[in-house]
Amino acid sequence: MMYNNILSTTENGITTITINRPSKLNALNKETIEELHNAFAKAEEDATVRVAIITGSGEKAFVAGADISEFANFSESEGAELARMGQEILFDYVADMGTPVIAAINGFALGGGLELAMAAHFRIASDNARMGLPEVGLGVIPGYGGTQRLPQLVGKGRAMEMIMTAGMIDANTALDYGLINHIVAQEELLPLAEKLGGKIMRNSPMAIAAAINAVNAGYEDGVDGYDTEIEEFGGCFGTDQFIEGTTAFLEKRKADF
Repeated sequence: MMYNNILSTTENGITTITINRPSKLNALNKETIEELHNAFAKAEEDATVRVAIITGSGEKAFVAGADISEFANFSESEGAELARMGQEILFDYVADMGTPVIAAINGFALGGGLELAMAAHFRIASDNARMGLPEVGLGVIPGYGGTQRLPQLVGKGRAMEMIMTAGMIDANTALDYGLINHIVAQEELLPLAEKLGGKIMRNSPMAIAAAINAVNAGYEDGVDGYDTEIEEFGGCFGTDQFIEGTTAFLEKRKADF
């Protein structure tokens, strides 16, 4: 599939999706959001893809925010629809994927960029990364899940401070907050993502998808995450991968998933 704003490659079971708008610091516009959805959907539908990595081109930015010029003149209803559609086709879609998604943050992750990284299942960052939600400085609030996912990841107080001050935090602070899992030099960022992806791929893709669903359920209003865990746990017992995993363990060999 040909894209105008992203690159997507698959090798050894890992799809790497790169936002490729360096002149715009990889800012998200409508077309880029749609292309990202298509690339993630293709990865999700491909049984040979076991892990997806999302990153930005160049050394300056993962995604330096949304393309403000595209919505500066929107009405209230148009603004609400922009957020609704963006969440549905990209941010919530990524969060709910059964294929694990790793965000490799290579520089600025601001506004919609940080929201995209937070939609991934976990995040790693280069040592030059800077993260923030600057929207209130523009007279608007985060609209792609930022007011919900940031408190879940760093706690309400820290999220409120980040959102209300519109400030940026560096990679070390993000690590301290629990927003990211690892910091490395920029040249080591994708190799680390691939290494982590390789560790994930040793395990049952069915079980990983079930675990993602169970973890996510704990953050949904009106859903008992424990009940979802019980259902997913039980469902595993009816699968070939459960049989292979337990048989391999008893036979003292590596499972072949």
